Amino acid sequence: METGTISRLLQPTKVPSSRFTSFTSNSSICCTRTRLMPACHSSHGGRLTLKKSSVSGGLSLHRPLHKRDVVGKTFCSVGLSTYRGSIVESSSQTAEEKIGVLLLNLGGPDTLHDVQPFLFNLFADPDIIRLPRLFRFLQRPLAQLISVLRASKSKEGYAAIGGGSPLRKITDEQASALKMVLETKEVPANVYIAMRYWHPFTEEAVHQIKRDGITKLVVLPLYPQYSISTTGSSVRALQNIFKEDSYLSRLPVAVIESWYQRQGYIKSMANLIEQELHNFTKPEEVMIFFSAHGVPVSYVENAGDPYRDQMEECIFLIMKELKAREIINDHTLAYQSRVGPVQWLKPYTDEVLVELGQKGVKSLLAVPVSFVSEHIETLEEIDMEYRELALESGIENWGRVPALNCTSSFITDLADAVIEALPSTMAMSTSTGTEEEVDNDPMQYFMKMLFGSLLAFVFLFSPKMVSAFKKNIL
Repeated sequence: METGTISRLLQPTKVPSSRFTSFTSNSSICCTRTRLMPACHSSHGGRLTLKKSSVSGGLSLHRPLHKRDVVGKTFCSVGLSTYRGSIVESSSQTAEEKIGVLLLNLGGPDTLHDVQPFLFNLFADPDIIRLPRLFRFLQRPLAQLISVLRASKSKEGYAAIGGGSPLRKITDEQASALKMVLETKEVPANVYIAMRYWHPFTEEAVHQIKRDGITKLVVLPLYPQYSISTTGSSVRALQNIFKEDSYLSRLPVAVIESWYQRQGYIKSMANLIEQELHNFTKPEEVMIFFSAHGVPVSYVENAGDPYRDQMEECIFLIMKELKAREIINDHTLAYQSRVGPVQWLKPYTDEVLVELGQKGVKSLLAVPVSFVSEHIETLEEIDMEYRELALESGIENWGRVPALNCTSSFITDLADAVIEALPSTMAMSTSTGTEEEVDNDPMQYFMKMLFGSLLAFVFLFSPKMVSAFKKNIL
């Protein structure tokens, strides 16, 4: 994903202590499968067990972030009953319900012509470029500037993978496959897709949900691990729509906030890794190289984003499953796709590849662990850029685990997650905070506009600033 990218050009504001979740638009179609440190040593004494997905009822506007869940339990947010994983046993239980499932994803440009407006939508998101409150009115002008300057380079990447993102097509296929599996489990449901930055947008999905008269909704982000810049941003967008609509604000909703720890997901990842290892002449000598999408360090350290902890735990669980199969290959975790002058989660994928080559590693299997669909970060960044870098660095044998896409065990596990979440649905909470009240102070608003305008003038019209911006940000 072209995601959490520029983030924090200035000193970041702290995100309210809450987890957000988001929804998707209608779809029904069918599918084919398509650091250097040890990753996550357990602090749980070897008694690590797989837990179910983290489920929250309703769309609470202010909920505490979990720093790190206790392994073996499933948590809901404060004020919600703990979900124990009850199963909908038969269609008779939902005969009077119209169940909807909303898949959340990033989205991507369908054609090269869509690249610049897609980038604008991305960078206009305050959860991606997180400006201090004083300068938030610059969000859209800044997004326009960045999107125009980055469009040419981004178009080259999308041209290299066929002229557009395959994400919409694959997500449609996943939605169709999920719908069919739910039907086989006697839980008929309409499945919708909501893309955050391109069609079908969240608003399109919500419109269809209302038109279909859905009475119970499960929101399922297609991001295994929670981050402010992915699941958080999408849920915030949903909240903004729901709180303004009397029908939607009463709609019972459950949000599956993260599901990286689910047994079906872990086993599906382990299956793909095991299969790809067999393509090497000496499978036991292959380094398993997990490459996850990065986020700025400030998200984790200042805003309480649990992404790094969840990613490390996810790698631990996958390797635990592989070891149970007597696969004891060395492994490491690194983070890709960083942009801009701020510090991102380390170690960086490109730097680690060079270091591995220098250390004499000859066989490497890349695993795109934070992606469940093929898109530009797998097809262009990993398959082209990182593969070339690895070979130049002395790695002789390169392989890459495919994204899960519509792998049957993965889709079946998503269906189980939906069914388990249904008993947790509840209407959206509309608790208020002080942030909105501060913005209503006329004097503070005037001061923000005054100083913000001065900054904008200096930033946008100073040749040195523009030159530095291009060099360091783009």
